[in-house]
Amino acid sequence: MLPPDGDAANRFQPLRPGLVRLAYRMLGSVAEAEDVVQEAYIRWHQTDRSAVREPGAFLSKTVTRLCLDILKSARVKRETYIGPWLPEPVLDTDGAEDRAEDLSLTLMMALERLSPLERAAFLLHDVFGLGFDEVAATLDRDPAACRQLAARARKNVRAERPRYAIEREEGERMTDAFLAASRSGDLSGLRNLLAENVVAYTDGGGIRNAALNPLFGFRRVAGLFLGVARKSAGQLPPVLYKGPINGLPGFVTLEQDGMVQTTALDIEGGRIVGVYIVRNPEKLRHLADLAN
Repeated sequence: MLPPDGDAANRFQPLRPGLVRLAYRMLGSVAEAEDVVQEAYIRWHQTDRSAVREPGAFLSKTVTRLCLDILKSARVKRETYIGPWLPEPVLDTDGAEDRAEDLSLTLMMALERLSPLERAAFLLHDVFGLGFDEVAATLDRDPAACRQLAARARKNVRAERPRYAIEREEGERMTDAFLAASRSGDLSGLRNLLAENVVAYTDGGGIRNAALNPLFGFRRVAGLFLGVARKSAGQLPPVLYKGPINGLPGFVTLEQDGMVQTTALDIEGGRIVGVYIVRNPEKLRHLADLAN
């Protein structure tokens, strides 16, 4: 006989935030992560929970396998995606800076380049601390194979991890300076902020205007913001939020078309080396309340 319904919810809810974090890192989508965790709860509800010794391990396995199923079709979708693909932005509104490293956009983009099994092995072991025996049980592989998967993944993502954590105050100062220079069309100010090898990614998903390819180098990136400043004719979009976005300093604006946009800044050595702009409205639905 199944335990009572209240037991299912009481044992599931404390594990839910970690399961959402796992699913989001696997999929790069807030909405899909929430859907996966909801499906995991339904399966948990239907399971003979008295036979489950470790609910956390059971649910992590369920979420991972559901994510792997989605990633099989997601690969096809990403191959036909219009323009650069960026993960859905997640705002740090609770000050949990200890999550910055495994949330960063650079790391999330590195994960995107891995195979689904490599991504799962790396996340389960390196980020969520599962032993390789548990990883093996989740992926239906032997522990030695999971070690190899994680090692290959680790090698590919190591270069993308931040070399040092930028102080929050420094991130805020750079964000304010970038906002001022980019919105006013201040070329001198941008030159003082942007690295020569800066890269800008704009993800419009073919729905809103965005560059179809990453922009490399100071001249092209500065030209993007100078052009936007000229077109705005002094009508600056309101800033709805300033703070960490996927572990990077950033801000959210309400653009002239009435939709929100997120901008995150990757900073190294006092210079901005990466600008990540998400404009695709399908990736910004969870931020709609900011505009109200």
